[in-house]
Amino acid sequence: MRIIFLGTGGSMPTAERGLPAVAIRRGGETLLFDCGEGTQRQMVRAGLSPLKLDAVFITHFHGDHFLGLPGLVQTMSLMRRERKLQIYGPPGTKEKIGSLLRIPLYTQTFEIELHELEPGQKLSRDGYWIGTCELDHDVPVIGYALIEKERPGRFYPERAEKLGVKLGPDFSRLQAGKEVRLQDGRTVRPEQVMGPPRPGRKVVYVSDTRPSKKVVELARGADILIHEATLGDDLEDRALESGHSTPRLAAEIAREAGVRKLILFHVSPRYLDTSKFLERAKKIFPNLILAHDLMEIEVELRE
Repeated sequence: MRIIFLGTGGSMPTAERGLPAVAIRRGGETLLFDCGEGTQRQMVRAGLSPLKLDAVFITHFHGDHFLGLPGLVQTMSLMRRERKLQIYGPPGTKEKIGSLLRIPLYTQTFEIELHELEPGQKLSRDGYWIGTCELDHDVPVIGYALIEKERPGRFYPERAEKLGVKLGPDFSRLQAGKEVRLQDGRTVRPEQVMGPPRPGRKVVYVSDTRPSKKVVELARGADILIHEATLGDDLEDRALESGHSTPRLAAEIAREAGVRKLILFHVSPRYLDTSKFLERAKKIFPNLILAHDLMEIEVELRE
């Protein structure tokens, strides 16, 4: 699983930062979380084909988070995409996104399905599910969590051989969670030759929000928490007033949720120099970085 930060700014683009858009590649799938203006160009720079995009998840309807959709859809049509595209978002998605995509005059070559998600709703997908929660902003916002299903435990061939299982198809059956019947009538069960189930990976994406207990629960035990930090800690009052967070506030969320790594994004265009942006936050949660455009992070499997 790989995370590609296509845009890491907020409100308006700068020379260094595009608007919010984060891609997650998992297996053969590519998911996009938010789609700020210019996302299709950032995908080209990152080597991501719009033709291979499977689904888009929009957090809310502030322009910097979704106005890149018409350009992205037109780019896909110019590339003669044929595969259906799924777009998910909060209540109002069908009306707002549907109207937005009807404005440009071009020939759309593929079908788009629009889905509305209620905060707290879970979406089951192949090998994982998408969890959601309500964020604390001035308009309705959804936070997302990509949570993989548990993986089978580690297979111990020496245990199987000791029980009389011969190398070959029966090994594969046990690894697939199926019992094996031996010639002497005994049955060997998967739990006799395998360790306990291993956790899948969990990545949480949280845009515009004040600190929230709901975010703590959504992010509980996550491998990666991607959390907004629009303003610096010296402007905490202003951040809270406008429905945003600071690095320190996000670090406290990460510590309380017990996440493994915190990545901050959605930085205000006022910050051309971010060299001291994380000083206070790192004292609270050391495993912390500030994302930049086109940064890539590999999410390792846990044993």
